[in-house]
Amino acid sequence: MKEVKKLAGQTLIYGLGTIVPRFLHYAVLTPFYTRIFINTSDYGIITELYAWMVLLLVVLTYGMETGFFRFVQDKELSEKVYSTTLISLFITSLLFVILTNLFIEPVAAIMNYKDNHDYIRMFSGIVAIDAFTAIPFARLRKENRPILFSAIKLINVFITLGLVLFLLKIAPAIYENSNGWFRKVYNPDYKVGYIFVANLLSSGATLLMLLPLIFRVRFVFDFNLWKKMFIYSFPLLLAGLSGSINDAIDKVLLRRILGEEEGLAIVGKYGAAYKIGVLMALFIQMFRFAAEPFFFERAKHSDAKETYAFVMKYFIIMMLLIFIGINLYISGFQYIIARNYRETLIVVPIISMGYLLYGIYINHSIWYKLNDMTRFGAYITFIGAIITILINVLFIPVFGYMASAWAHIASYGSMIIISFIFAEKHYKIEYNLVKMIPYFIMAIGMVIFSLYFDYPNLLTELLINTLFIIIFIAYAQFKDKLITVFLVKEKV
Repeated sequence: MKEVKKLAGQTLIYGLGTIVPRFLHYAVLTPFYTRIFINTSDYGIITELYAWMVLLLVVLTYGMETGFFRFVQDKELSEKVYSTTLISLFITSLLFVILTNLFIEPVAAIMNYKDNHDYIRMFSGIVAIDAFTAIPFARLRKENRPILFSAIKLINVFITLGLVLFLLKIAPAIYENSNGWFRKVYNPDYKVGYIFVANLLSSGATLLMLLPLIFRVRFVFDFNLWKKMFIYSFPLLLAGLSGSINDAIDKVLLRRILGEEEGLAIVGKYGAAYKIGVLMALFIQMFRFAAEPFFFERAKHSDAKETYAFVMKYFIIMMLLIFIGINLYISGFQYIIARNYRETLIVVPIISMGYLLYGIYINHSIWYKLNDMTRFGAYITFIGAIITILINVLFIPVFGYMASAWAHIASYGSMIIISFIFAEKHYKIEYNLVKMIPYFIMAIGMVIFSLYFDYPNLLTELLINTLFIIIFIAYAQFKDKLITVFLVKEKV
């Protein structure tokens, strides 16, 4: 299938804008943060506030990103759709910043940062800019311009890296050797705050880079069009918010259930290990950026359902391959975080499998998006969010952060089942996932073996685990022609 190979190619290019920047973040900033912030509570602040950011970004984009893809398919309305969506997000993002600053006292108190109003002010600016720029980035995806998309994302990350390294590593040395103006503008004790300074400046730089794309359109706000888009998108807001609860609420609840200081320290440790497991989510995000416009465009073809099933099968195989890669080479990945954070590494297999299940759900969720039945997305993710909250609230007091990790698998697994039940009646696709069971058994079995087998030395561990990966790839080639599908040019 030429179209599927095109999707695979665009997924790889979008990886430059998603995987590479975030991998740089993990490969540089996470090791840096966990070594700079010896006190895990400091890193807990970063982890928790960025969990809040995940939740607020969904609220401030209110499903309009997917709504844009849905309505922009009409070429006659495409410019009006873009302009209307852009103006809508500009107004709501601006209002968010204004209201947050007007009511900074109660907002900071609710978030338990009443002594750090500056964190919240910068935080609101970062969220507002990122929400607004979601639509220009969506336009780049719609226009199949993944190289420009990725270039801007990469520049954003390099600016962040440069600023963080300067503010937390170079600037303290300058401060120590300075007697002049630098001592008046730099505070070596403001460590966590400088992370938000760096992120705010890099988000601002991204906005500047997108200005040509923003001002390329004639600004028109069509209220009737906006109303249709909002009606379509609002259930996606509910779905997205519920999905973000699944993703981020554990970091918020851990602090509140386990207590302020102890809770922040645990959030820091859990959040550090979580970043290794969440590598799976980066690949899924990369795929989603390419797949969402592809799925909508493919819907008009008679073989659309066969294409969706084909994509699902190879998506699962590739994600399982990434799953075993992360977990079989955990001896290497563990160095992403400092030694005093590594006691929580046990959550990595659980978190990564949870995100694999989430990826399956994302793939399957196309059925309600194509049929303007986005309310089902809200139903499904709301149930998933309830499961997440219940498991965290009931079991964190007993099992601590392990309960938070297992909540991901319980929630996303439930969402897959419910989605298939609803789709059976409204848009049934023969995915035949039963045939994927051997792949899951093989991958999970390999990871469990690596966790509990006492390897005599690192070389033996690497040899055995590499052999496991080769066996998995060989089985996938024998069973489903994995290598042939992606490398051979003939029609599949």
